[in-house]
Amino acid sequence: MDLLDRNQLSDFSRRDFLRLSGAGLLGLFSLPLLNWRPGRSLQASDLPYGRVINDDVAFYDRPSLDGNRINYYWKDLVKPITGVTLGDDEPTYNRVWYELNGEGFVHSGSVQPVDVRLNPVVTDLPADGILGEVTVPFTDAVWSPDRPTFVAYRYIFGTTYWVTGIVQDKSGQVWYRTPDDEKGFLYYVKAEHIHIYTPEEVAQISPEVPARQKRLEVRLAEQVVIAYEGEKSVFMSKCATGANFSTGDFTTPTGYYRIRHKRPSRHMAGGNLASPAGYDLPGVPWVCTFTESGISFHGTFWHNDFGKPRSHGCVNLTPQAARWVYRWTTPFVPLALETLFDESGSNGTGIDIV
Repeated sequence: MDLLDRNQLSDFSRRDFLRLSGAGLLGLFSLPLLNWRPGRSLQASDLPYGRVINDDVAFYDRPSLDGNRINYYWKDLVKPITGVTLGDDEPTYNRVWYELNGEGFVHSGSVQPVDVRLNPVVTDLPADGILGEVTVPFTDAVWSPDRPTFVAYRYIFGTTYWVTGIVQDKSGQVWYRTPDDEKGFLYYVKAEHIHIYTPEEVAQISPEVPARQKRLEVRLAEQVVIAYEGEKSVFMSKCATGANFSTGDFTTPTGYYRIRHKRPSRHMAGGNLASPAGYDLPGVPWVCTFTESGISFHGTFWHNDFGKPRSHGCVNLTPQAARWVYRWTTPFVPLALETLFDESGSNGTGIDIV
């Protein structure tokens, strides 16, 4: 993940940020810290494993598309990340490469950094449910705990879901019940694969700063998001905004907006899945909507290729960066709420898209 927090930003000017972004060098801040837990800011290789995102991904003998192709990795294969390095000048917007298991180098855009962490089962769930997050590379959500081979969806690391119940199957395995907010069905997922959030982990960031002094800036040319408290920049992350596809122009619109609707989890689906424009994505995390048509900031797990336009209009961020934006912006959403609307948008954090 390519993000900078307020401590790192104190050493850089705004010009430095844009220079690093334009050269694809924000990955220089990806340091190997493997002790991440929810509630702490995350860097790209804090996570010790990589999950292959695409159907097949070539790996090379050196971090370059001009290197010798060794072989291919397949979707959802998980390998240890044994190195993070910068490749040559292509692609210019993202020069970060991962070495996987010492076997070869893969461009970071095709690999999601993940962890493998099991969680204690929480049996005392609130009546209205509570937010959970997947903390393993992936886990299958099934239609019934007693028929675990009947898979409804694959839940991916970093995705979030509203957990409303707990069930034990015949073998003693404990499952959480997760209602689908888009389709209305109920799915079940192994409880130890889900971290149940506490209020402290989603507490508002910088609550002492007046809401009117917080502002987000999305720079389309540089594909970066910058957060300001007054005139001071406190956060920056690479992003992926709307693109002009052969199926239509989905470019993120410029202008001034305010956040009007927030929810920590959303099943996003649209279009015909048989076409390139179709998508069906459960558990999209940390959604902050700022237009009536639904354009939002949100976490992204179906690619790790930030720095170029590639969305259907939304501002794609890593799940960790999206969570920071969600917690920092107003209106603030307490953990007990599954969604929060501000119809007027007058209380929401301002956004400049330029």
